[in-house]
Amino acid sequence: LSVPPDIPKEDGRPKWDNKFQYILSCIGFAVGLGNVWRFPYLCQIHGGGAFLIPYTIALLCEGIPLLHLELALGQCLRKGSIGAWNSISPYLGGVGVGSWMVSVLVSLYYNTVLTWVMWYFINSFQEPLPWSVCPLNENRTGNIPGLNEECYESTAVNYFWYRKTLNITPDVTETGALQWWLILCLATCWAIVYLCTIRGIETTGKAIYITAIFPYLVLTIFLIHGLTLPGATDGLAYLFTPNLSTLKNPRVWLDAATQIFFSLSLAFGGLIAFSSYNPPKNDCEKDAVTVALVNSMTSLYASIPVFSVLGFKATTGYWDCLDRNIISIINEFDLPEESIMRHNYTAWMSFLNSSHPEKIAGLKLKSCDLQEFLDQSVSGTGLAFIIFTQAIILMPGSQAWAILFFIMLFCLGLSSMFGNIEGVFTPLLELPVISKSIPKELLSGIICLICFLVALCFTLGSGSYWIDIFDSYAGSVPLLVIAFFEVIGVVYVYKIKRFSKDVKMMTGRKPNLYWQITWRFISPLLLLTVFVAFVILQIQKPPSYAAWNPEYEGFPMKEDKVYPPWVLAICVLLAVLPCVFVPLVALFQLIKRMRRSKDSSSVPPGVFSCQRPNS
Repeated sequence: LSVPPDIPKEDGRPKWDNKFQYILSCIGFAVGLGNVWRFPYLCQIHGGGAFLIPYTIALLCEGIPLLHLELALGQCLRKGSIGAWNSISPYLGGVGVGSWMVSVLVSLYYNTVLTWVMWYFINSFQEPLPWSVCPLNENRTGNIPGLNEECYESTAVNYFWYRKTLNITPDVTETGALQWWLILCLATCWAIVYLCTIRGIETTGKAIYITAIFPYLVLTIFLIHGLTLPGATDGLAYLFTPNLSTLKNPRVWLDAATQIFFSLSLAFGGLIAFSSYNPPKNDCEKDAVTVALVNSMTSLYASIPVFSVLGFKATTGYWDCLDRNIISIINEFDLPEESIMRHNYTAWMSFLNSSHPEKIAGLKLKSCDLQEFLDQSVSGTGLAFIIFTQAIILMPGSQAWAILFFIMLFCLGLSSMFGNIEGVFTPLLELPVISKSIPKELLSGIICLICFLVALCFTLGSGSYWIDIFDSYAGSVPLLVIAFFEVIGVVYVYKIKRFSKDVKMMTGRKPNLYWQITWRFISPLLLLTVFVAFVILQIQKPPSYAAWNPEYEGFPMKEDKVYPPWVLAICVLLAVLPCVFVPLVALFQLIKRMRRSKDSSSVPPGVFSCQRPNS
């Protein structure tokens, strides 16, 4: 089946105000929280600058080709994920349904992360910052009279995160109570998302100017300030000093491939939806390269202020360790106060270890090593709500830095939410039964209300455990499977020659050898390899989680626990649910066709093309 590409202007489909608005929306969707708290962590644990080698290879072989494919597909067919894949072939309709399902599941928990950000933002206006001091105990008892014992045993930063914010339970099986402060913040976050997405791209296109650009301003401010902090150079040296021996580890290559894939927001359906609002004549190839490069450069750019601050935190921790040891030595040997300083600490320790070894051993001095402080790597919420907040406390004007930091995180997350909601909103809006009976504003409100009600489970005491589960299973394996079938569907069902003609019609040039080779062979093979490696790693090590349990013998260290069978079943369900639509829809269409095969006049399912009939 061949359909002319010229879509009449009176079809009522919204359009971007300008090209810059569209590019900003794609960048805002791709650049998210993972660029700030995941990419620097991977660089840190995988050989610093050496990690950029597999990262760049994955970008060229997987990220850019898949991004171009999705943008071209949406622009060509001018439909959301479900409509686009149904148009290509009814047998591939399940790919679109799977993308839609992933967007729903990710939206549920992603906005809860913004809820935590909002809670910290609200508390950033207090003086002193509430995570900088331990609260008083109600009965004023404990190891230090008056201080809360759980806070004293851990730290004020840990206590505010685990107890005052999450009020976390010691086990995933203990649900705990709903936290009213999180419910209010969650309702506010969904209200903001609703106001910004009330009319689809007509409203998100306006909000994106702030949510996509403001984080770069804040990152620049943090960059300038971070480079002036003591220890910043140590942090940057630790981050970017290459350790090429790590490239022998297959896990490094797997993490590079998955980071590229997830950071570009591929297979969610949001990028197909965004590009479907473009005019047919638009250079989607240039758009794909631009968005991918900006996304990767943002990850690198964000790493500099992040590790400048973490270097500062490690240096101050190292200095505090030295100062405590120095005070103990001065008191023990009755030395003048300024006789031992940080710069001559090593010389004094060598002298005292040789002259008074028993006394030094009796002091039980802590081992102070800057490298150990720099090695304290953490990603995700641990970086944002524990490590970074602890570093902010040490900065002059900590309130202002906390406010800026959490506004930046909120904008990053909100612009990503726009893409997630668009991936849910657009396919529903294209269904005739909905488009003819439900206005855009009402549909957007229904989506946000249902998501809010379901997401209330994440405000329970066990909510953070479930967010980790959703993030690890709903937002990982299904995307790899869906992306694999996207490439296979375009290359071998829709046919690469037809798709190349479509791209030539839109951009004015036929895809070169690079695109042909990556689409045909490299990208699907790489996706399949990453999927198999991911599954093998999951099977080899039983899924576990770190529980915050004040009753644990090794507290304040987290207690590693294995998920019970019923939780594992939910993990499998989350991973399988979006994927199962791919074979189910194909099977349904096959049965449907077989039933109609007796009718000789029936037309078999074909493929849609945005080519002109005479082209």
